[in-house]
Amino acid sequence: MFAEPEFWVAVAFVILMGVFVYFGIHRTVLTTLDHRSNRIKAELDDARRLKDEAAKLLAEYKARHATAEREAEDIIASAKAEAERIASEAKTKMEDFVARRTKTAENKIALAEAQALADVRAAAANAAVTAASTILSQTVKGPIAEDLLAKGITEVREKLN
Repeated sequence: MFAEPEFWVAVAFVILMGVFVYFGIHRTVLTTLDHRSNRIKAELDDARRLKDEAAKLLAEYKARHATAEREAEDIIASAKAEAERIASEAKTKMEDFVARRTKTAENKIALAEAQALADVRAAAANAAVTAASTILSQTVKGPIAEDLLAKGITEVREKLN
């Protein structure tokens, strides 16, 4: 038994434990372990507190994000409505402008037609008067012819103009 190395290791261990007990090292070790336990507990409490704060901040930022998204959607919707309103007004104004321009063009065309018709009538009247005076002057002779010719020319001019 004394030759066995395990026996001497056991004896040395018992002596070492006795020395530790005599000098109170076990109390120091236990105190150190208690301090370490308290420090770990405090770190865990801090970690929980930080986790709770982070969760609150996350919830707050999510709420802000949702609010910002709603505001952005509202802005987009109002911008679309404004753009549609402006486009509708522009379309209405353009239609009014085209209608006025069309009416002005039609009025100018009607005026030009009336002027052309008056010019054609005047030219026709002049041609008829000239033709009638030529025909009457060649067929009728004398003072009666001149009187008839003057009356006829006057009547033609009055009726054609």
